[in-house]
Amino acid sequence: MNNGKLLAAGLPGLVLALISPAALPATELEQSIERDIPRLYDLFLHLHAHPELSMQEHRTAERLATELEAEGYRVTRGIGGTGLVAELHNGDGPMLLVRADMDALPVEEKTGLAYASTVRQMNADGLEVPVMHACAHDLHMTSLVGVARQMVAAREHWRGRLVLLGQPAEEMLGGAKAMVRDGLYARIGRPDFALALHGIPKYPAGKVVVNEGLVYSSADTVRIVVRGIATHGASPHLGRDPVVIGSQIVLALQPIVTREISPLEPALVTVGSFRAGAAPNVITDQAVLDITVRANTESTRVQLLAAIERVAVNTARAAGMPETHLPEVIVRPTGSPTTTNDATLARRVRNAIAAGMGSDALLPWFQSDMGAEDFPDLVALDPPIPYVYFEVGVTPPERLADGSWAETHSTLFRIEPEPSIRTAVHAMTLAALELLAPD
Repeated sequence: MNNGKLLAAGLPGLVLALISPAALPATELEQSIERDIPRLYDLFLHLHAHPELSMQEHRTAERLATELEAEGYRVTRGIGGTGLVAELHNGDGPMLLVRADMDALPVEEKTGLAYASTVRQMNADGLEVPVMHACAHDLHMTSLVGVARQMVAAREHWRGRLVLLGQPAEEMLGGAKAMVRDGLYARIGRPDFALALHGIPKYPAGKVVVNEGLVYSSADTVRIVVRGIATHGASPHLGRDPVVIGSQIVLALQPIVTREISPLEPALVTVGSFRAGAAPNVITDQAVLDITVRANTESTRVQLLAAIERVAVNTARAAGMPETHLPEVIVRPTGSPTTTNDATLARRVRNAIAAGMGSDALLPWFQSDMGAEDFPDLVALDPPIPYVYFEVGVTPPERLADGSWAETHSTLFRIEPEPSIRTAVHAMTLAALELLAPD
């Protein structure tokens, strides 16, 4: 039955109401989310107890796809490996993309929770490792399903096209690029806006943080292959020792941050791995340094990477290495730029959350580390897709007060499920309704 035609015959005011939907009442949305919490809680427990490593999220992706299909979304699987998109069309309007990451970390869970992960998996190097959702991706997927259900229930209050995305391999900073390379946007078109969230332990459960600018730093991995000239350990003068040269490079890298970057500009260069040699009486022919590089602006990012190459090459030259044996500086292609919100869009999202959840649900953003995200790689079209990436607290206030909480990537990281799920679903649904609201 075409209810629109029936209404058009004698009730034009109601037709207008259908064409221009009113905002969803706040209490109605809260009650709908509350009814869904038991199902979402069970889903969260399942996802937490069954984590999978980056690019191995096969069962995880299938469970997420099945949940979204059950709500009437059209799902496309296998994008960029294990990635997926779920689409819901609801009349003419903008396209909104909402992303959740799916992968877990090679971390052994030691929380003691009844639903703690005991999973072990083979990593990309063929080694069996423990696996844990130690970065809230289980919350992200659970909330995506919750938002999917709420947007179906509230479809008379929005217009457009909603695209929900399950992304692999965020922890490797490569999954977003993999999906784009595999033709994500050739399949779905260009979104008008994009949203994502992250569960954060430094904030209390039930609170939301929406910043108008920077959210996370850039991240790059740099490998320096230091070449040497091998010789006997008892005849060092007949060779060139890459261990000594590599050590000099490690020390020479430190003043880049302290003497080349403004003291008011955050920057980080950390040598996390130094590998060389296999015997005490052999001067080897190679040493390898692996470095993480972080910045809060793209200009500082470029400056750091250029300085690292300059220092490595010229330190080797100073040690007498011939031009044919200078270090090779490799910047891994999985690096990610800063996560920086569109200010105008962020204000819209924050105002919508404040109106729907109360202004006391919002906390100010502050940076306590130089963590990074690959979400910007997902929206790096020309021009970039405007986006908002916001944070949701996951720790009970009493644990924050007594210091008994753990950071992400820790063996002890834990989420307080119910308030975290409730807040994530509520905030993201409000944001989605705002961006898909009819003019």
